[in-house]
Amino acid sequence: MTKLSELAIEAHGGLQRWNQFEQVAADLQQGGVLWSLKGQPETLQQTTVTAGLRQEWASHSPFGAERRRSRFEPGRVALEAADGTVLDELRDPRSSFAGHTLQTPWTDLQLAYFAGCAMWTYLNTPFVLAWPGVEAEELEPVRTNDGLWRRLAVRFPNDIATHSAVQTLYFDADGLLKRHDYDVEIAGNTPGAHLIDGYVEVSGIRFPTKRRIYARQPDGSFSTEPLVVSIDLSNIRLS
Repeated sequence: MTKLSELAIEAHGGLQRWNQFEQVAADLQQGGVLWSLKGQPETLQQTTVTAGLRQEWASHSPFGAERRRSRFEPGRVALEAADGTVLDELRDPRSSFAGHTLQTPWTDLQLAYFAGCAMWTYLNTPFVLAWPGVEAEELEPVRTNDGLWRRLAVRFPNDIATHSAVQTLYFDADGLLKRHDYDVEIAGNTPGAHLIDGYVEVSGIRFPTKRRIYARQPDGSFSTEPLVVSIDLSNIRLS
């Protein structure tokens, strides 16, 4: 790992502490224009998300109004009843997004894939920097209204399902994650600038609770209108 990777992991609680847990769960509230664009304005507006820390999987429960839950893994996504009965599933789900743009509506299974992929990435960052095959290179820092932020260009291997193969992480002087840039490949490579704040400590690990995602311009700038996605987390627990 790079020295910045090590600083970031330590700032968020350290790899030794992180490795004592198997999963993370949190109460989740979401807003922004994306969900209506995709024909899913309320399905995941208020729910609980759970994500694996040793393997890539995530679940949202409830998933919509029918007491369903989702199960995301890189090669499969499913909707299940409360007792675990599989109601619907999709193998090789990423291929179903071929030809999509930002305006293309999502099926329930496609929403489950996107939400699972996104939240697994968010909840595991920056500790995912220690995963096999993940590569990081420090870039030139940028000056912001909140001081100088150091940056990592992160390249993910093919076996990790995430927004894009290459992403950029921004860290403040203490090593806390403050911004996360990527292109959403399954939505026409839509570029996003993802701002991060509201840190809390849970069982020795620091998590941000407030995330706001905006459309990123080619020069890296963004406007706060429209708000593409808002994510607010509470009642975070590790087990």
